[in-house]
Amino acid sequence: MTGPLTIERLGHLGDGIAPGPVFVPLALPGEVVEGEIGGDRIEAPRILTPSPDRVRPPCTHYRACGGCSLMHASDGFVARWKAEVIATALAAHGIDGTPLPTVTSPARSRRRATLAGRRTKKGALVGFHARRSDVIVPLSDCHVLAPPLVALLPTLGEITQLGGSRSATLSFALTLTDTGVDCAVTGGKPLDAGLRAELPRFRDRIARMTWGDEPVYADPLPSLRFGPATVAPPPGAFLQATAAGEAALLAAVRRAVGSAARIADLFAGCGTFALPLATGAAVHAVEGDAALLAALDRAARHAPGLRPVTTETRDLFRKPLPPDDLASFDAVVIDPPRAGAEAQTRAIATAQVPRVAMVSCNPVTFARDAALLIAAGYRLDWVQPVDQFRWSPHVELAAGLSLPHLTGE
Repeated sequence: MTGPLTIERLGHLGDGIAPGPVFVPLALPGEVVEGEIGGDRIEAPRILTPSPDRVRPPCTHYRACGGCSLMHASDGFVARWKAEVIATALAAHGIDGTPLPTVTSPARSRRRATLAGRRTKKGALVGFHARRSDVIVPLSDCHVLAPPLVALLPTLGEITQLGGSRSATLSFALTLTDTGVDCAVTGGKPLDAGLRAELPRFRDRIARMTWGDEPVYADPLPSLRFGPATVAPPPGAFLQATAAGEAALLAAVRRAVGSAARIADLFAGCGTFALPLATGAAVHAVEGDAALLAALDRAARHAPGLRPVTTETRDLFRKPLPPDDLASFDAVVIDPPRAGAEAQTRAIATAQVPRVAMVSCNPVTFARDAALLIAAGYRLDWVQPVDQFRWSPHVELAAGLSLPHLTGE
C-alpha cells in the first residue's frame, strides 16, 4: 500500500493525477488516496479524504463499466471542469475567454452509442468494455442510454448468439431515430443465406439493420427531423449524441450567424445545422461523405419553406474551400472532426467572412484554430460548453467569432 497521495487535478481522460505523476481513476481533486501503484497508476484506490464534490454513483455497473468515468462527481463539478478544460486550452494560445455555463444533457438521453457483444458457452454478453480492457461488462440497465436503447439489450444478445463467434467481438452502432432504431453491425460472421433469413425477425424491434457493408432490411426507413426537413440518414451516420445537445449547439450556431443571408456550412454531415438555418438564409452545405450529403440534399428538396440549399462534395482536409469562394458568404459554420480544420480555418481568416460559428469536440484543436482567426482580426465573442456525453471526460462546445469592423458590433 502506497500513500497517502493528494489528487491535484483531473487528466484529459478523467483520471485524478497525483504528484509523480500518478494516475488514479475514480478520484477527484483535493482527495487524499492510497493504494498499490502499478507503473504510474493506482487501479484500486482507497479514498482517505473524500471531496465535497463526491457523490454516490447511481449505476450498479459503474465501478466495472468503462462507459462512464465521472459518475462519482457532482453534476456541478463536472460542468465547471469541462468549462475549465476549454478555458485552459484557450489560455495555452494566449486567448482570454471565460466560457458560458455548461449546458448538460439529461440522464438517459443518449440516442447514439456503440455497444459490444460476444457469444459465450451459455449465451451472450452485451455492454460496454471495462476500463482499459477488452472485457465486456454486461449491462442490465444504463443511466446514459435512452430507454429504447436499453430495452434493446436482450435483442442484441439474441443477435450476438446468431451472428457472433466466441473468438470475435460484435460491434453494434445504434442510433435512435424518429421512426425506430438504426443498427449497424460489424465484426460478425459472413452474411450467408441462413443468417440473412434469420435477421429480419428483429424488424419489430429494429427499424433498419446493416451487417458489415450489406443491408439486411429497412422497414421503416430511419428518419430524423432537422428543422422543417425530414432526413433519412445512411447507416451508421453521424448524429449529435442527444436531442438536448443538438438543440443547444443549434441555438449557439444561430446566435453566432445572426441575421446572415448567405451561410456556408462546412463539414455539414446530413444537415444538423444546414437545414434549420435554411429557414432564414441561403445555405451552401459542404461535406466529404457523399452519402451524408445525398441525404441532406434529398431532405432539402422535399422540405417546405426553405431558402435555397446547395451542396458540394469536397474533402475539406485535402482541398479546403478557398478564400475566393468563401468571400461571398456572410457567415460560416464549421464543425470538423477532433483533428480540427487548420487549413480550412486559415482560408476563412483570409476571406474575412464577417461571422464564424465554430463547433468542436476537441478544445485543444478548437483553441488552435480559433487563435488563427483571432490573429486575423476576429473577436471571440463567447464560448458555449455543451455536455452531451454525460459522466464522460468528452468536452464539446460552440463558439461565436466576428469581425467587429464588418458586423458593426
